[in-house]
Amino acid sequence: MRGTGLESAVRRIRKRRVVRNVSVKIRLMRVGKKKQPTYRVVVADSRSPRDGRFIEILGQYAPRAEPSVVSLDGDRALAWLEKGAQPTEQVGKLLEITGVWEQYRTKHGSAASAAPKPRTAAQLQATAASAAARAAESSE
Repeated sequence: MRGTGLESAVRRIRKRRVVRNVSVKIRLMRVGKKKQPTYRVVVADSRSPRDGRFIEILGQYAPRAEPSVVSLDGDRALAWLEKGAQPTEQVGKLLEITGVWEQYRTKHGSAASAAPKPRTAAQLQATAASAAARAAESSE
């Protein structure tokens, strides 16, 4: 015999509830016209595409303006860093420019766990080699 209606409802709810640990990144999302990029600084799941779904918008970055314009909500960025969000290399530079990274380091020590991971020399050489190969293929 099946349980009461309440028990079966609880069982169905438990089946639906799925808890996932997601790695969250603070990264740039491209917006703007063709050849005129501006970027939003967003918090997004690391598995989502560059211009896809995001969790929260933290600010804007306009590299083509003279001088470059960076507007960032420092409190929200600091809160996400404290939760463990990993900034990309470019966003890490923007966080340093705005002073958010320094706040985070003073609060959590010099060995901040969410430090942007710089590319190694091998990664840079591999990227340059693949770009050169693509350029050679397109010119043929």
